[in-house]
Amino acid sequence: MVTTIRHEWTRAGTASEGVPGAVVGNGRQPVAARLTSEQVWRRIAKASFAVVSYVTPAGQPRSSGVVYKVIGRRLYVAVAADSWKARHIAASGRVAVTVPVRRGGLLSLVAPIPPATVGFHAAAIVHPAGSPQVGPLLQEFGSLIPAERQTSGCVIEVVPEGAFLTYALGVPLRLMRDPAAASARVPVRQEASI
Repeated sequence: MVTTIRHEWTRAGTASEGVPGAVVGNGRQPVAARLTSEQVWRRIAKASFAVVSYVTPAGQPRSSGVVYKVIGRRLYVAVAADSWKARHIAASGRVAVTVPVRRGGLLSLVAPIPPATVGFHAAAIVHPAGSPQVGPLLQEFGSLIPAERQTSGCVIEVVPEGAFLTYALGVPLRLMRDPAAASARVPVRQEASI
């Protein structure tokens, strides 16, 4: 039995996918591998939902859906001050984050199209409710969180490290089945804190 793996080389994305100036494939590099840090950050900033994974002090894995806001090159998550997330993440200071990136445009209304994803490891700093940093940060969330949480919540500052691991970001739908063409490792390239 012979197995043939065919790679298609194409442009890195479209302007509607948030990839301005998409380039034509050169036959040497998979599409997703040409993503830049700036392109990935733009896609993360357009989204507002992520899954944050962490480990409890007892060593049990947990994950939670969160709403976030990107400010600079950091993600900020508002949580209740007495929540498990606030307690457990403060204990370890480490998280893994997966951001689903909607794709498919109008086609996604009639066909189930899986999202692209951006995953990364990060340091996490829990700023307690009432600390000087929290007030202005909670106001940045605007309508993403209830008004009562804007005065009583704490904020988790997520600082991505190393590289973003992307899947299907800036890749045509037909290439999502080919992990080599749809996957990329893109440096985070941190900026200074606010």
